[in-house]
Amino acid sequence: MMVNVFGNKNTLIDQYISELRDIDVQQDSLRFRKNLERVGAVFGYEISKDLEYESKEVNTSLGSTNVPVLKEHPVLIAIMRAGLPVYQGLLHVFDHSESGFVSSYRKYGKDNEFTIQVEYVSCPNIEGRTILLIDAMMATGESMVKALKELLTKGKPSKIHLVSVLVSEEAVENIKKQFSRYKVDIWTAAIDDEITARALLVPGLGDAGDLAFGSKE
Repeated sequence: MMVNVFGNKNTLIDQYISELRDIDVQQDSLRFRKNLERVGAVFGYEISKDLEYESKEVNTSLGSTNVPVLKEHPVLIAIMRAGLPVYQGLLHVFDHSESGFVSSYRKYGKDNEFTIQVEYVSCPNIEGRTILLIDAMMATGESMVKALKELLTKGKPSKIHLVSVLVSEEAVENIKKQFSRYKVDIWTAAIDDEITARALLVPGLGDAGDLAFGSKE
């Protein structure tokens, strides 16, 4: 499994991550969503280098030329709701892709313990296809694990790309352990070292869903 980290390399993605983490800039939910979209678009460009291409003859008004085009467009699958802006950025890049959606949430019990509940999964045929499973962050990685396990009951993809703006070391190890038999790569802007008792990344950026769409009851 490859873990691709694009932060701290003196590129614009560092600017976007800086604003996503900044508690003052976070007050502007529109800008927060836009920055998630921008990071998603950067991920899309980078992931496109890993996909298969074929030559296509293109005719212009003055002649013809052969150009490489995607052999098959990946399936984009967003974990709602925090993953939606990142998904939108990827969709701007892979604008011919089919889409899927997973609805999941944390069900809390005593002493901040929680389980991940998956309520809804909708996706096109993924058998033998490349999929991008998208969320804003991976703290423990359990949301990704549960979502991917549900998707794998619907078909076996040829390649799986897990896309998340921020991840933890614990999440990376969790994914490695759970899906060692599959072709899985992780794409992220940064790996954070700590997780709080409520499984939030530190320094992280807070609750991405609330910051993007407003607080929930």
